[in-house]
Amino acid sequence: MTDRYIHIFKKFQGMALMFAASGMLLAGCGKQAIAPETKTGTQAEIVLAEETLPQTAADETVMALSPDGPLLPSVAGVDAEYSEPIPDYLRIGMEHPIVAKLQQRLMELGFMDYDEPTNYYGEVTQSAVKVYQRQNKLAQDGIVGPETLEAILSPDAKYYAAQYGDKGDDITRIQTRLYELGYLAKAELVTGNFGDSTQAAVIKMQSVNGIDQDGKVGRQTMNLLYSDEVKPNMLSYGEKSEVVLEAQKRLKQLGYMTSEPDGAYGNDTIIAVKQFQSRNDQIVDGYLGPSTRIALNSSSAVPNGLGLGDSSDTVSKVQNMLSKLGYLNSGNVTGYYGEVTENAVKLFQRTNGLSADGLVGAMTMAKLTSGDARRAPANAPSSSGGSSSSSGGSSGNSGNKKPSSSGTPNTGTASGGASALISVASSKLGCPYVWGAKGPNSFDCSGFVYWCLNQVGVRQSYITSSGWRSVGKYKKVSNFSDLRAGDIVVVRGHVGIVAGGGTVIDASSGNGKVVHRSLGSWWANNFICGWRIFG
Repeated sequence: MTDRYIHIFKKFQGMALMFAASGMLLAGCGKQAIAPETKTGTQAEIVLAEETLPQTAADETVMALSPDGPLLPSVAGVDAEYSEPIPDYLRIGMEHPIVAKLQQRLMELGFMDYDEPTNYYGEVTQSAVKVYQRQNKLAQDGIVGPETLEAILSPDAKYYAAQYGDKGDDITRIQTRLYELGYLAKAELVTGNFGDSTQAAVIKMQSVNGIDQDGKVGRQTMNLLYSDEVKPNMLSYGEKSEVVLEAQKRLKQLGYMTSEPDGAYGNDTIIAVKQFQSRNDQIVDGYLGPSTRIALNSSSAVPNGLGLGDSSDTVSKVQNMLSKLGYLNSGNVTGYYGEVTENAVKLFQRTNGLSADGLVGAMTMAKLTSGDARRAPANAPSSSGGSSSSSGGSSGNSGNKKPSSSGTPNTGTASGGASALISVASSKLGCPYVWGAKGPNSFDCSGFVYWCLNQVGVRQSYITSSGWRSVGKYKKVSNFSDLRAGDIVVVRGHVGIVAGGGTVIDASSGNGKVVHRSLGSWWANNFICGWRIFG
């Protein structure tokens, strides 16, 4: 028993050595040095922790454990890494520095979303431990005792892998993604139980994507499931069918399709599908999978509505149509919906008998693509299509280019849209962290950023933390020290909203909730990039 606990303790401490001399285990927690020699022994007689200690009455007395006692006694001559004893068992609700090491290891192994580790053993940590216990044939109680602890810390610990016979919320998430990609035939197969149909779907997905067909969801398969490179088992570019035609008709009806439906899945269809997915809480991959088709044909499908601040291929297409009709100068076809585009849309709407709100909704899109839209009046003001804007665009800025920031970055305060974003984010402090949740009352890290941005009028589709590495839609911040309030900060496997005073607001798996915390060294060490949403 003594050696086993010492072995576990050494793994946690990484530096702690247990000493025994003259057949006695030294007690106490003082910092005095151990004498190099005694009358009966030398340094060579000092026994390291990895060796077998002689079992003595003193050992039995020191190592006696109670349900609430320390995992190990303090050791003379070794600085304690923790100011309080490590509990025998770690369970939900506990706080101890050792929990941060446990979380970090679970994140490394793929059982927990990557985040800044914390000292709090909450529900997210408990769920991760249960999945680890399930995979390693341990009792699934979510409590970290000696056996679970030793298994997690072992250098031979296996990365997360779901397989036949497993049950849990993680299986439900995997099945949902397989359904979205067309590998599970119907929603009724999303059960949380990894059975025959799920195994067959995983094997088919692995086969189509050219990876080892073992029927398990391990590191490679899991990463592929959520990558942009995954090949779905569904309608995609190059296909032609009646199903595609019907989908195109519906996309046009909702204002997403800018060309005539022809049944061929081309670039226009991909653009329309992505735009639809971004506005209807679907994963934006451009494929017509089961969940996208269900959302598309639903009576609650959200129609298209382009407006000020949008940036996309669809905006470029709208601008091109406005340019051909004389409402917009060709030099303002930028893909960014600025004030010049808004003015051009208002003039188009007035000329064609539509409500002049400056937004490209279903009716405006239908008229733009109808073939009988009226051209711009001959006496139309040049400001609607020129290089200067009557609504305030200054020389050198057409009002149709994305605004860029200038001056010295300010991490201490925020104004305008950045201030509103931080206010919205702050309103959700304490809301629970739930993997894959997009609000309004629970979130994961990317779902939190997605929800907050949309609440302040930034039309941003849902993307994972990995997708935020290369979103490219906003001004990129490459230096950690240049971040300022209102920016989106992207680190390895995680994303958050920069707040004032060198802090960040994010949905934290480590804390199990939305928190406001220091933008400290962990963020700096794992920094990938930032995105400036507001100038």
